[in-house]
Amino acid sequence: MIRRHLLLHTTLLGATAMLPRSAGAQGGWAPDRAVRIVVPVAAGGSLDILGRLLARHLSPRLGQPVVAENLPGAGSNIAFETVARARPDGLTLLVGSDPLTINPALYPRVGYDPVRDFAPIIEAVRAPQVLVVNPRSPVSDLAGFVEWAKEQEGRLTVASQGNGSIGHLAGALFAQRADLRFTHVPYRGGGPAVIDVVAGHVEALFVTLPAAIEHIRGGRLRALAVTGTERSAAIPAVPTVAEALLPGFDVVTWQGVLAPAGTPQPAIDRLATDLAAVLALPGVADDLTRQGFTVTGHGPDRFAALIRAEAERWPTVVRSTGARPE
Repeated sequence: MIRRHLLLHTTLLGATAMLPRSAGAQGGWAPDRAVRIVVPVAAGGSLDILGRLLARHLSPRLGQPVVAENLPGAGSNIAFETVARARPDGLTLLVGSDPLTINPALYPRVGYDPVRDFAPIIEAVRAPQVLVVNPRSPVSDLAGFVEWAKEQEGRLTVASQGNGSIGHLAGALFAQRADLRFTHVPYRGGGPAVIDVVAGHVEALFVTLPAAIEHIRGGRLRALAVTGTERSAAIPAVPTVAEALLPGFDVVTWQGVLAPAGTPQPAIDRLATDLAAVLALPGVADDLTRQGFTVTGHGPDRFAALIRAEAERWPTVVRSTGARPE
């Protein structure tokens, strides 16, 4: 684990070195007043935690207050449209995640385009979904879960963070690929869903790993598989869906920082440099890894490529699963 952390810090510091030097060093952009980071969910979730963590460490680097502002509602669309329409001066940012690219396929109309209306700055972290069951469940691995679900003939209850959430879509894709049926139970957020699986009210759950990690470690949930292409360093004994059953299966949550389209390049460069430096801080990287995230620190070009790919991927998935907003 120590070697993994040293490699992570070296990689992020190397990425920082390849990014443009900060404005203080080259006379480029610098904020002249407070910077606002819009968080599209209510306080307490992993995206909120990331936004506040970045704001706290970014402020001294920019020399201005950096304030995280929660703006939940309409499946995060209110926050997305607010930032898309904000003045492109580098002072209004968004800490966004996969709903940015899923929602245009899920809702009849949204007030933004995920590719045209945003300037990606940095992808901060990724995390897989994890399939968990109550420890009293009769299954202990993914093959057993599939057999159990088929025996139940659609009656098995599987929860998610909500209709159209990445957990819902991961579960629907899994059911398609594994040729099984279950009853989807949508919740308003991962927290309540986790609580009900722990209590035994719902039999299984696809949820973003950080939302369940402490319950897994505490033995209150049993993890059967993660949905990334690689095992998670936070729970290395748990296999991926791809290796255990369905080769090529890959559904991963990303979280990162974006600005309105048209934000000057010097501002993007400065913010990317400083945010990469924040993510390279040992205390920050170690804390995020412990929570179940993989710290990526990918800069503007690579982050933009991810958003384009995700925006192309999700419409087909949404249509095939029949997902609808709550």
